[in-house]
Amino acid sequence: MDSSQDGMVTLRGTDQVLGELDSSRTADSLAEVTNITNDESASVYELRVEDRTVAGLVYAETGNRVTLLATSVFPEFRGKGLAGKLLGGVLDKLRTEGRTVTLTCPFATAFVHSHPEYADVVDPTFPGNAHSRRHGRRH
Repeated sequence: MDSSQDGMVTLRGTDQVLGELDSSRTADSLAEVTNITNDESASVYELRVEDRTVAGLVYAETGNRVTLLATSVFPEFRGKGLAGKLLGGVLDKLRTEGRTVTLTCPFATAFVHSHPEYADVVDPTFPGNAHSRRHGRRH
């Protein structure tokens, strides 16, 4: 787990990723009060609950492809499924724009593995971690 200067926690460990993926019920109850914004100047998609940023997804763009670099959640909002809500919303948006993604973020990789309906958004030429194992490192 990494912390940024903003206090967000980057989801890196398998336990963190699986905890967020298993928490979708809480995110559903917050659906009415959340929205996703794109801070293009900082290259980060943000999930906001009411008027507060609770999660972020850092990205880089290369032409029509977006590389998903890191997903972060403020500690008090972890375990509520909000990172998954952010990822799903971003992938839906990129799909409607006809864009593709490269997965380097461990959480984004696990999310796509557990939600195969997003496999079509993964860039076939540059998939990143899309073909790695879902649960942790290979031994």
